[in-house]
Amino acid sequence: MIAGVEEAGRGPVIGPMVMVILVIDEKDEQKLVDLGVKDSKLLTATQREEIYQSLVNFEHHVKILQPNEIDEAVLSEAMNLNWLEAKTTAELISFVKADKVILDCPSNNTSAYKNYVKKLLKKDIEIIAEHKADVKYPVVSAASIIAKVTRDREIEKLKKKFKVNFGSGYPSDPLTISFLEKNYKKYDFFRKSWAPYKKLLKSTQQKTLKGF
Repeated sequence: MIAGVEEAGRGPVIGPMVMVILVIDEKDEQKLVDLGVKDSKLLTATQREEIYQSLVNFEHHVKILQPNEIDEAVLSEAMNLNWLEAKTTAELISFVKADKVILDCPSNNTSAYKNYVKKLLKKDIEIIAEHKADVKYPVVSAASIIAKVTRDREIEKLKKKFKVNFGSGYPSDPLTISFLEKNYKKYDFFRKSWAPYKKLLKSTQQKTLKGF
């Protein structure tokens, strides 16, 4: 059995990051290809939703990391976002019985990242950590699709719950930044450790000091 691990929502200033592990018998990997599986970023939202309906029939596990968990890791002296992702990866691997796990590595140092994940595991398992693994390995692509669809659904839940529209949640989205500037004190779904939020907070504090 082989497994693929991938995330969605690593970069946004709004909302959670979603991590997924998907398991399949290696001889059945062609089934994923036949479904049209590829890196989720290369598919439209409609295509992802259609493929998702088939992928959820395979064994998979989902972990949703909320903004406060991400902030805690990023602001910690002992951790960072890569180590949080590695820790969550090890947790997901512990849920499955696989002989080999393929990771889309977020770190520049793939060897160090792989060794850190292996150190966290309580079982001996082959780990492959590569950049762009979601493009090269269908099982990782499949995990990326589930992660992306789950993340998109979580974002829609936030919009409906608070009756707001903040766009994609990414710093490159003008609607997201405009919403952040007007509401950064109002909601708890912002990542306060992210540069756009910290820059805005610093600017506000400086204006307050000038008022004295």
